[in-house]
Amino acid sequence: MKILKHKIFYIRLLLVIFCLVHSSCTNEKYKESTDETVNITEYLKNNEENYSLFLDILEISNYASFLNTYGTYTLFLPTNEAIDNYIEESGANTLEELNIENLQELVKLHILETKTFTTNFNDGKIATATMQGQFLVTGATNNEGNSSIVVNKESRIIQSNIEVGNGIIHVIDKVLPIATNTLAQEIESREELSIFTQALKETGWYDFLDQPITYDQDSISSHLSIIAQTNNVFASSGFNTYQELKNRYSNLDNPANPEDSLNLFVAYRILPGLKYVADLVTSPAHNTEAPQEVIGIKLAQDTVLINEQTFNGILEKGVPLNRDQSDITTTNGVIHLVKENFEIKKRFPYPVYFDPGDQPEIRRLASVFRIPGQNASFSQEDLQDVDWEGSNEISYRVDTPGGGTYGHGYFADVIEIHRLRDGYINNLTFTTPVIIKGTYKIWVSYRAAPSAPTNVQVYFNDEALSRQINFTEYGNTSQPERVLESQGYKIPVSPQTNRFNSRLLGIVNVESTGRHKIRFNSLSSAGQQTWIDVIEFRPIEMDQIYPRFSPNGLVEE
Repeated sequence: MKILKHKIFYIRLLLVIFCLVHSSCTNEKYKESTDETVNITEYLKNNEENYSLFLDILEISNYASFLNTYGTYTLFLPTNEAIDNYIEESGANTLEELNIENLQELVKLHILETKTFTTNFNDGKIATATMQGQFLVTGATNNEGNSSIVVNKESRIIQSNIEVGNGIIHVIDKVLPIATNTLAQEIESREELSIFTQALKETGWYDFLDQPITYDQDSISSHLSIIAQTNNVFASSGFNTYQELKNRYSNLDNPANPEDSLNLFVAYRILPGLKYVADLVTSPAHNTEAPQEVIGIKLAQDTVLINEQTFNGILEKGVPLNRDQSDITTTNGVIHLVKENFEIKKRFPYPVYFDPGDQPEIRRLASVFRIPGQNASFSQEDLQDVDWEGSNEISYRVDTPGGGTYGHGYFADVIEIHRLRDGYINNLTFTTPVIIKGTYKIWVSYRAAPSAPTNVQVYFNDEALSRQINFTEYGNTSQPERVLESQGYKIPVSPQTNRFNSRLLGIVNVESTGRHKIRFNSLSSAGQQTWIDVIEFRPIEMDQIYPRFSPNGLVEE
């Protein structure tokens, strides 16, 4: 019996070994290549019932083999139904009747040369241009409680993020149209913009907006962006015809004259560069074709506001952009629409008392901002409007009641730089509040420290100011204030103390209203902190000493 059992055991063992050696004993099938994922063209061939017509377009335009090669692409893929509708709208019966060059441009418009998932979409322009050169815009839409993504305001994505061997496919229910009109032609084609069209023609800006794209020696394109107004927007401000608009704005009765107010009214709505809504909101101010005039942009939740600013403590409400109707792509730029009429903000130079500690991110710290005795440290990524070289942090500090360590500054707070010198923090740059164009004297008020840097060069918009600043210099309280002023110094605080000093750094001509850059570059060593209190921009015709600063704001004595 034992011998029989041993024989059975060995027979079973031999069978197991045999099965391990020969894969036919199992159901597992091994891949013979590293990746069997199909590429875009093969995917279309495998799903011809839905996408055969786009595959035909690829064959006709000679792009089928291109999309079957290695790469990283994103294809916005129209369904057969979408292409049938496109053929009918084109006045043709078959694809073969369509111009091959147009089909080639159509294919390129539907392809990005990068993998872009829907999670990379913002509510606006996709960051990468299509192979055709035009940008696509995306947005969310809600229909009967169902949310979906719409491309170029018309084509709905019905299936997304299909991964293939050489990229991503998003299926859309409508062919993306190629922009064929210039800015001028597109505006003229819209009846609701007829008053604005006539204003463009009478001022001469129509021809300017009708030019093809060119590139300069630095490869910068001649794209333009324009903020247009519908007839209804004009009517809401009392202008029902072009003539009424001209009567109101044309001060020289010659709109073609660049100095005529109507000409400037139009020029103020034309922005150099290709700026979709997503681009507008990245900067608080944008140049216009009106000489030395800028448009301010502010994003308030989901609303884009034009020229909403606070001057002299008074909020001037902005005009909302019509986001749903904006981002209209043309061959030479993009069109935006606005919900209300707006004018150039004519202003005279006005003093700006820039507290560098008054940053949006610091303001949000309610338990710290201007709270006596509080402080917080920040790295570069924490503050969007402050930049510097070096890995060290900077700090925000608020004086304790009675003066404490840091003295009585403007609102009793300072920005503290641990070492303003090479190897620690250097080239510290602040973005200023909005400064109205004009001529200003720039003063920097600071709390002196015996081991602070002695030679700091300050730059305004990359232009070196005429005088350097020595942060070790204490204020001179024994000299008459007007004598000090003539020497380029003043005591900036009230009550006066020599712990705070202010240095005149130079006179600048601010050429455009907007936000600007001021940079501190240390040319010497430093053994301790540097404390900056206020950066002043005072119009040259203004009193340069009064008002002074206090822990509660400005004082006249």
